[in-house]
Amino acid sequence: MTQPSPIAAVVLCAGLGKRMNSSRAKVLHPILGRPLAWYPINTAFELGAQQVVAVVGHQADEVKAALTGGFAGQTVQFALQAQQRGTGDAVNAARGALTGFTGAVLILYGDVPLLTVETLKRLLAAYDPAKGPLAMITCRLADPTGYGRVLRGSGHVVEGIVEHKDATAEQKLIAEVNAGIYVVDAKFLWGALERLTPQNAQGELYLTDIVAQAAKVGTVAVIEAPAEETAGVNDRAELADRAEVIRARINLRHMRAGVTLTHPASTFIDAAVEIGPETTLGPNVSLQGDCEIGANATIGQGSVLMHTTVGDHSEVKPYSVLEEAVVGPKCHVGPFARLRPGTVLEEGVHVGNFVETKKARLRKGTKAGHLSYLGDADIGAGCNIGAGTITCNYDGVNKHETVLGAGVFIGSDTQLVAPVRVGDGAFIGAGSTITEDVPAGALSISRTPQTIKEGWAERRRKVLAGLKQD
Repeated sequence: MTQPSPIAAVVLCAGLGKRMNSSRAKVLHPILGRPLAWYPINTAFELGAQQVVAVVGHQADEVKAALTGGFAGQTVQFALQAQQRGTGDAVNAARGALTGFTGAVLILYGDVPLLTVETLKRLLAAYDPAKGPLAMITCRLADPTGYGRVLRGSGHVVEGIVEHKDATAEQKLIAEVNAGIYVVDAKFLWGALERLTPQNAQGELYLTDIVAQAAKVGTVAVIEAPAEETAGVNDRAELADRAEVIRARINLRHMRAGVTLTHPASTFIDAAVEIGPETTLGPNVSLQGDCEIGANATIGQGSVLMHTTVGDHSEVKPYSVLEEAVVGPKCHVGPFARLRPGTVLEEGVHVGNFVETKKARLRKGTKAGHLSYLGDADIGAGCNIGAGTITCNYDGVNKHETVLGAGVFIGSDTQLVAPVRVGDGAFIGAGSTITEDVPAGALSISRTPQTIKEGWAERRRKVLAGLKQD
């Protein structure tokens, strides 16, 4: 059948996650730049859910803050489960947020990040409220220990779910398990939740008990999904396993969109990263946060980019680190360059070996090829910054700015003691310490006079040889 309209989703994010052994709520542990719970919530939005309610409990304020925003303009609603009274109680906590909603409610979990839109579309296609109020996902495991078993009766129809702790020895032999993912008619759901009782080994309100209620009023529709998709996260080892699957999916998506990954197995691309076609990423590249990489760009081996933009046809050479930087088109960065927050490189800028920048704008065509620190600087177009140049921006209390005009030539081993300005076209002699403004077109040199003493080296060697003999 066609997708029910409207669809709402309830995502359970209230659990303690004790097995994580962490002071952080389980659903906040990151996978490739996003909290764990972001993935099922985002999947619900991609599926077309008109309302998504995240049920929070443990560290509720922190979870709300982490899950507010980041969903392409969609807004997550929140509901509070004040006490941990089971999954049935958790879903019921969302009822107020869905007051007046009629249609199908999709129930997901904040610690199950691998479900795909395609699988959920199959679940919605199987759901037919004319035949029954509930459809569910099952899977088969070689070792189903700990999972609720699917109970089927005559004609192989689903009759209910029994949790592992409540199952008989015979029921524990059943390999088909409940994934806990349901789509349920809203009116039936709220009524079924009201009828739950804590008559079980855990003394909780089991959401799974609504399956037996649904079986009494109609047919429970079932689809089977790969166990990988329905796998949750209980500890850090499982978190790493799920992250590896998501990493591979992200890499595959970019490769199919025209991006070359020379060694996908060692490439890490966060979920929010955007990359243009014909761009190449070398081995061991890590793109973190909301990076935007243009088309026909190259990111060299071992480079790490965080919240950084790289323009079309630019190259970041190996082992460079860029953080909160903007690199324009046709730039060359590295190798071993360090671009710190606030760096802006305009078109055609070259920042080379062991150059560090911070809160610096390098305008069109400027070059800083070697071993320099450029901090709190505005550097004009077409400048040449010699090796070993330092903008001395900190006086021990405050930071100060260095401003260079267009076409300035800075000789090697120059210190520019801010605040200082150098006018257009000026030259600074190598080895200078510049403490005063330099006019446009001027030459500034601040060296001591060079002294030459003929024969000094030989005399010195003889003195040292004599001292050694004594």
